[in-house]
Amino acid sequence: MCDLLRFLNDVKAGQRKVKAPVYSHVSYDVIPGEMIEVDQPDILIVEGLNVLQTGRPPKDGKAIPYVSDFFDFSVYIDAEESVLESWYVRRFSALRSTAFRDPLSYFHRYSQVTDSEAQDIARSIWSRINLANLRENILPTRQRASLILRKGEDHRIESVALRKL
Repeated sequence: MCDLLRFLNDVKAGQRKVKAPVYSHVSYDVIPGEMIEVDQPDILIVEGLNVLQTGRPPKDGKAIPYVSDFFDFSVYIDAEESVLESWYVRRFSALRSTAFRDPLSYFHRYSQVTDSEAQDIARSIWSRINLANLRENILPTRQRASLILRKGEDHRIESVALRKL
């Protein structure tokens, strides 16, 4: 069982002082040796792009847990692809003058390019990586969510779809 599944299993089972690794948005990886401790929370929020994925069931019929098996309620934030791209490019540009300036940042190399180059790089990353991930891995999980919130360009909620619980 992977670390995230073990963590969720232990929290859901009511275990005390369950530890989880800390993820860094600077290095885009887990920080070696750094942990947070969760002690029987009333509510645990798990955020992630692919947490509703199930994968293929094993051919031998054995039960395998998925991250979403541990969720009581799930929310999918949705928007048009063009809106998501626009948000990504704006965020990328903003991070160039903040987080990307950190020499330890995974994206540090982009802090030194021109504004025009940064726009091109952001659009390239969006289309090659993020859009492909959205279409192949994220969007297919939308209907598994308990609640789907559709957002517009201004981040306002335009529609709400609640599955019958």
